[in-house]
Amino acid sequence: MVRVEEVRTYEVWAPNAASRVRVEVDGVPHELDRCTDRDGWWSGEAPAGDYAFRLDGGPPLPDPRSAWQPHGPDGPSRPVDHTAFRWSRTGWRGRALPGAVLYELHIGTFTARGTFDAAAEHLDHLVELGVDFVELMPVCPFPGKHGWGYDGVSLWAVHEPYGGPEGLKRFVDTAHRKGLGVVLDVVHNHLGPSGNYLPSFGPYFTDRHHTPWGSAVNLDAPGSDEVRAYLIGSALAWLRDYRIDGLRLDAVHALADDRAVHFLEELSYEVQKLAVATNRPLFLIAESDLNTPRTTTPREAGGQGLGAQWSDDFHHALHCALTGESQGYYGDFAREPLAAIAKTLTRGFFHDGTWSSFRDRSHGRPFPAGEGHRLLGYLQTHDQIGNRALGDRLSTTLSPGRLACGAALVLTSPFTPMLFMGEEWGAATPWQYFTDHTDPDLAEAVRQGRRREFAEHGWAADAVPDPQEPATVLRSVLDWTEPRRTPHNELLIWYRTLIRLRRERPELADPDLGAVRVDFDEEAGWLVVHRGPYRIAVNLGPAEAALPLGATGLEVVAAFGRTVPGDPAAPDGSAVLDGSAVLDGSAVRVGPDAVAVVLTG
Repeated sequence: MVRVEEVRTYEVWAPNAASRVRVEVDGVPHELDRCTDRDGWWSGEAPAGDYAFRLDGGPPLPDPRSAWQPHGPDGPSRPVDHTAFRWSRTGWRGRALPGAVLYELHIGTFTARGTFDAAAEHLDHLVELGVDFVELMPVCPFPGKHGWGYDGVSLWAVHEPYGGPEGLKRFVDTAHRKGLGVVLDVVHNHLGPSGNYLPSFGPYFTDRHHTPWGSAVNLDAPGSDEVRAYLIGSALAWLRDYRIDGLRLDAVHALADDRAVHFLEELSYEVQKLAVATNRPLFLIAESDLNTPRTTTPREAGGQGLGAQWSDDFHHALHCALTGESQGYYGDFAREPLAAIAKTLTRGFFHDGTWSSFRDRSHGRPFPAGEGHRLLGYLQTHDQIGNRALGDRLSTTLSPGRLACGAALVLTSPFTPMLFMGEEWGAATPWQYFTDHTDPDLAEAVRQGRRREFAEHGWAADAVPDPQEPATVLRSVLDWTEPRRTPHNELLIWYRTLIRLRRERPELADPDLGAVRVDFDEEAGWLVVHRGPYRIAVNLGPAEAALPLGATGLEVVAAFGRTVPGDPAAPDGSAVLDGSAVLDGSAVRVGPDAVAVVLTG
């Protein structure tokens, strides 16, 4: 139960209110006074209970800083006493991001029940897999029950159908007891189209800048001091009140800010202060399309001070090599995909000041060689699956061996690896775009907009799943019987093997991009990644190939794929975890769609 005092102080920043602000507690109005020492703030005492604010006699509005919306984003707010939750006494003191492996999941589709408590029941699977952090997609309230979470509107609260504030705390507490950290995806660049009442209170948005979602969040116009404090306060609340270990910041390139101290720099400074105060390592991860090392450069060196950023360049190169796709932004990477993989593994960014045909301009700048851990490397993410017309995973079209090749390149890379839920067993379930908008006009607009978007790429309207259809979200729920069945169980063992090797063999996690060397043959379809004495030999070609190791091979540490001709381990040519590679002096013979990790002398 949530414990609250009988009488509490209510306060709200509402500079748009002309003369009167009331807090309505359980239907009873109470006047608030204008604060004389804080411009635009109103404050007063009233009994504890479900509450809403009325500005100048207008409709009841939820608290912008509400920690609990038990009746949904449109309903009244409810106080939360964060000191009342009984956290377990564990040895968890946090852990730093470098050297870790992340696992991205969506609470609503990770299990059929779609709650924090249901997700916690599968955390042992992640412990056995060997990952270090669970990265939750956004959990702020949004209309309806189902959604990705990027349409959240109450940035301090937790989606009630998932389990509300107490449910999130139970999940974090359970994860920490099992030795897993928790990262939370937060959205500061926009709010959802339904249930956003912030503009009624004050200048939370500005037309000084525009984003794909309309007016920009006000980070540099008049009133922006309070808006920045609102967003930073929300971020710190997740880290402090819910004991989250780090935050993933959505699309930071859409955070338009012309002030001398950028919002991200200010946020990273405040997070660092909280880390010192709580004696826990806390960090920020950016999703950024800018290809600039400034995002992760320390503030003392003129950067914004974030711990890491997503690396779409590595994903795009890997995706093109595995699938042969070349549409849209894949075009630059598809011309020579193995060369693109080699460049990202050794230099971080593919576009590091080079021409980007998708943008029709030059893009990016070079990334520091010794800081590969500041880039997240991944084979699949919620974006790269869910933003496809059918939400189809790579497992829909690729063989287990080809999936294993991609996994090996991610999990032996100089980057911080991240997996997307179900990837580790080649989940057959799609992960589609779904919404549950309660406004019929908005629901129809989203439905038609999705169809128009993919019609431009040749998709028939009836082939694109309806985001509002319940079957769309049901199709996207993981099937937890798959990991026990072939070939899913074989791929799961492979992922566990790679993560264990990464932990046991430091050379496979070395973040120094300058120490990586890649040999490849674009036409034959193979590449060999040099990681200290180890070689990751990947054959994406149609035939068996002898891949040069550059040294004498001592041991095939791990292998996955189709067996090579004459291999007694599996003479029928079936997929195996070992025996799919044979050492041959200074080369390793690898079958098609196969990979071997070799220790050389």
